[in-house]
Amino acid sequence: MEIFFSDFAENLGGPKNPLYQLHERLKAEGAKLTDLVRGNVNEHGIVYPPHILAEILKEAAEIARVYRPDSLGQRPARDVIAEYYSGLNISPDHIVITPGTSVSYWYCFKLLTENGDEILSPQPSYPLFDYIARLAGVYMRHYRLDERRGWAIDLDHLESQITTGTRAIILISPHNPTGMVANEDQLRGLAEIAARHALPIISDEVFSEFLFGLDAFPRVAATDAPLVFTLSGFSKMFALPGMKIGWMAVSGDETLVKKSVAALELISDTFLPVNEIAQFAVPEIFRRGAQFLNEYRDWVQRCRAAAIEGLGGIRFVEPKGGFYVTVPLSRDEEEAAAILLKTDGILVHPGYFYDIAPDHLVMTFIDEPDLVRGHFEKIARQVRL
Repeated sequence: MEIFFSDFAENLGGPKNPLYQLHERLKAEGAKLTDLVRGNVNEHGIVYPPHILAEILKEAAEIARVYRPDSLGQRPARDVIAEYYSGLNISPDHIVITPGTSVSYWYCFKLLTENGDEILSPQPSYPLFDYIARLAGVYMRHYRLDERRGWAIDLDHLESQITTGTRAIILISPHNPTGMVANEDQLRGLAEIAARHALPIISDEVFSEFLFGLDAFPRVAATDAPLVFTLSGFSKMFALPGMKIGWMAVSGDETLVKKSVAALELISDTFLPVNEIAQFAVPEIFRRGAQFLNEYRDWVQRCRAAAIEGLGGIRFVEPKGGFYVTVPLSRDEEEAAAILLKTDGILVHPGYFYDIAPDHLVMTFIDEPDLVRGHFEKIARQVRL
């Protein structure tokens, strides 16, 4: 029997990459492997205090006993998220709760584009965008981050990539996988370009709680950009990926904001996808999570410091935020990644997975802090070859 499937379904994925074929073979042989790709802190014992979370969820379940959904998200959750952005004066009425940042992106794409339109995103890129873009029927077009300037946004190149089909600019800061954090000058320049071309900015700030050597986090929502969708959530902030709580904070020109929120409310109301108990838990997770977040930040800082020590003598851009680091090397990146996996049992990614050229290795420094330096000393040996 033949049944019609969409082009997306017919062309889903492809043959498994040789690096992951090797990874699967080594796992099947019982090899001890270290995954420096996932960056899942839960796997290393970093979890929101279980006894506190259990109490919060029990109380939230009682509040949510009678189902009364709110299309934008339950008001107590939106109130506390608006407080989180207190310096930006974002109204709770301009917050939209989502089941995670990936869905927030999809909402933005459906709000701002028609089939065949373009979204500008940074290069190095992130593979997830390609799938979300295909689901939304849009194309990703890239602007450069300049490694020679600490992976700074190349604003001239960004503006040159704008076409009549461009509908939005994605900003990721802290950036994954380079660890770049856009400074205020870059953000002002980006806002000026957005205003000049009447383009909204989708600002992904999921790693904003994890900064290194910075006193404050610059936000593009604090500029004169005409319309900004600030995306974040609990997955990274409170190490709660399974809670599936994300949000969009909409700011900028009042008329544009109101029009955006009205459409987003309808999109959200169509699905009502966010768990009610999780929503009612949001205020207390914020309120009771401060100590955990401080300890979590310190743990990430120790992991990063150990990675930097392990890479001693290697020239690379040290990450200013996030969980990842990108290291250049002077030989074939895919071969280096395969040798590292085969000889040292360490899984990292070659740069081309993220559209980085020429040769780089991409990895997370999230692992047991006492082990990180040793892992990165092995990586440094491969980079020096």
